[in-house]
Amino acid sequence: MTQDMLHATLTGFLTGLSLIVAIGAQNAFVLRQGIKRAHVLPVVLICALSDAVLITLGVFASAQISKAFPPLLPLLRWGGAAFLVYYGLKAAIAAWRGGGHLEAAGEGGQSRVAAMLTVLALTWLNPHVYLDTVVLLGAISARFPEARAGFAVGAASASFVFFFALGYGARFLAPVFAREVAWRVLDGLIALVMWSIALSLMLA
Repeated sequence: MTQDMLHATLTGFLTGLSLIVAIGAQNAFVLRQGIKRAHVLPVVLICALSDAVLITLGVFASAQISKAFPPLLPLLRWGGAAFLVYYGLKAAIAAWRGGGHLEAAGEGGQSRVAAMLTVLALTWLNPHVYLDTVVLLGAISARFPEARAGFAVGAASASFVFFFALGYGARFLAPVFAREVAWRVLDGLIALVMWSIALSLMLA
């Protein structure tokens, strides 16, 4: 690996990590699944692979995509806001009703298909994902015209490292979430996160 390629890969990794580390709707869902040890592998794989696809598009085809589909981001913005309001309402109801508990060795109440569909929606209906991966990372990658592939690999690797660490590291919080009050707090925080992101999308 040449020095330019190494620099591009490292820059891509650090930039990608800085963009996804903040707790958002997608990360909150992965955290909850990890704590419950429910369908963690398919959930984190969907997140990481989705990021890899979008990063590749951003690095190699961002300009062409924005020219070909100018209405795409507004549609994603409003569709994503509606979904986040709905998901936030579900979390708020769960926080109000309580009754949550940790199933240490179980899959939780949600089926594998339902968990996968939820994380797909949280990923692909979130305009911030496109702004971060396709637009921002695509623009930054232009600094490395001869090493775009290295930048893309670095940014995609950051997503895999982050989501696997979040999904499988969350289980160490299991003793805390053996208490119902912890679940109510988490669900309440998730609701606030979902609604705050939805509001920011509607006001954008």
